[in-house]
Amino acid sequence: MDYMERALSLARQALGHVSPNPAVGAVLVRDGVIVGEGFTQPPGSDHAEIMALKHAGSKARGATLYVTLEPCCHFGRTPPCSRALIAAGVAEVHLAMLDPNILVSGKGRMELEQAGIKTVTGEREAEAKELNEAYIKYITTGLPFVIAKFAMSLDGKIATASGDSRWISGKVARDYVHELRKNVDAIIVGVNTVLADDPQLTARADSGEVIGRQPLRIIADAQGRTPAGAWVFKGPGHTLLAVDENLDKTRACTLEQAGAELIRLPSKEGLVDLKTLFKLLGQRQVTSVLAEGGGQLFGSLFDQSLVDKVVAFISPIIIGGTDARMAVAGRGVDKVSQALRLRKVSIKMLDQDVMVTGYTGV
Repeated sequence: MDYMERALSLARQALGHVSPNPAVGAVLVRDGVIVGEGFTQPPGSDHAEIMALKHAGSKARGATLYVTLEPCCHFGRTPPCSRALIAAGVAEVHLAMLDPNILVSGKGRMELEQAGIKTVTGEREAEAKELNEAYIKYITTGLPFVIAKFAMSLDGKIATASGDSRWISGKVARDYVHELRKNVDAIIVGVNTVLADDPQLTARADSGEVIGRQPLRIIADAQGRTPAGAWVFKGPGHTLLAVDENLDKTRACTLEQAGAELIRLPSKEGLVDLKTLFKLLGQRQVTSVLAEGGGQLFGSLFDQSLVDKVVAFISPIIIGGTDARMAVAGRGVDKVSQALRLRKVSIKMLDQDVMVTGYTGV
């Protein structure tokens, strides 16, 4: 059995529930048998290693731990996991990757080795890094990891000239989007998307039921044009409007009474300062943001190099029309040679739709 793969599968169960902490899975093995396992609990509760130790009890002594991230060695909301492993008598620790948090970053491994515990680093490291890609960016930069998600026709349109976009992608792709929403801290759209589609921007289970934990809903709306009766104010969870710092007080009061929290930001040509917005979100411990449109928002994000990852669904339909809406607007580039080329690209079929995933950086 691949014990690190089991640890990774456990870690995936923590995604969307433990931010700003990393999602970690841990498996304790003794004499070829799993004696304890666990994954990170919500902030302030047990880390994955502690869950595994509690599960194993006395069987942890002499066991080997497989964990997807280096055990912490500092006091935060909880005591250090490294000391708990030493006290439990764990003999060996396999860690998929070191923790980039400067409070850990090799110190946890060193503490284990100084206590006589053998460590092995690097098993399934790439998968562990992908699983915690948002945490890695946040903990090293203080900024959220930004995913640009859009669905478009084969000819690159996200809506018809009349604004109709339901549904470009099929049900399997739409279900996948809800999985994305479950795993992020926030969703952002431009106000034009709200005016055209009146979306709920909620995360739902396979049954269609709205789940309990909802990502923060963010509307980039410099002029405060979001209708007070919009669906984004009616569902569970919290809605934030990023508006111009000089927005009319009467309009601001109306939006606040509708249930919005307002963040006032500098704006230019009707667009709020997204760099400042993401900096403020990082200060609020928002580690990941899923951008869902429209073209103007995507244009600003790509023009300013604010996107980390792209998830694009391409449907085998032709919409046509000179005035039909495109996926990405903004300034763009003058030459094809200047175009942003995604890296680490993967392609997957979701029923009849093609999902293209890639990263903007190295």
